[in-house]
Amino acid sequence: MRKLALEAGDVIMEIYNSDDFEVKSKSDDSPVTAADEAADALISAGLRAEFPDVLLVTEEQADSHAATAPEFLIVDPLDGTKEFIHRRGDFTVNIAYVVDGTPIRGVVYAPAKGRMFFTRANGATVEELGALEKDAMGELKPISVSKPDNAALMIVASKSHRDQATEDYINKYAVKDSKSAGSSLKFCLVATGEADLYPRVGRTMEWDTAAGHAVLKGAGGDVVRFDDHTPLTYGKPIYENPFFIAYAPGVELKPA
Repeated sequence: MRKLALEAGDVIMEIYNSDDFEVKSKSDDSPVTAADEAADALISAGLRAEFPDVLLVTEEQADSHAATAPEFLIVDPLDGTKEFIHRRGDFTVNIAYVVDGTPIRGVVYAPAKGRMFFTRANGATVEELGALEKDAMGELKPISVSKPDNAALMIVASKSHRDQATEDYINKYAVKDSKSAGSSLKFCLVATGEADLYPRVGRTMEWDTAAGHAVLKGAGGDVVRFDDHTPLTYGKPIYENPFFIAYAPGVELKPA
């Protein structure tokens, strides 16, 4: 999964660094580029070869959204397409493995930022430092969530979807600083302790969150539903998420 994410990152960056690329609209009006499609083809072929008996759900293959299984791989080949289109760099490759509703393994790679996060076989999350070579791992740095100060919290929120409902919820907390980030990087910022809390009051799909959720879980964090603070689970109808909160466990969560 790590190697496929790196290979997909190369394909994405080749298109990202080209003079021009076409942006099309999908049926839900969300944008899609050649980078989404090329990365999807590469990752899908690699996962199907390695895990022939495991259901593969991917954003770019609509027919996979009707399939269900207790175990499945779930992929967003380019999370943060708007960030990609505007050349802001905050986009990621997301690959996750879900068992019985819980993402147990995840890879999040931000090719434009050179940051790679993944869960190891023991469930713990690392950030890989160095050259990020495909056939040789660099230094693996264990990461863990912060010990939050509820009188001075660090918040991260969506760059493209920051609305009044999000601001209203953030205002329930004593905030030291607030930053915006795109894609599943927000989960990773909580996982590394760079942020304490990431609330999402807006539509997301499971392929947007599963890899980041696994990374955060492996760093000691958690993701819960916004409405009742029960665990966010996977394998829901059409793979759609409710609103949610990703956080370091020391945060005293406020009601919705």
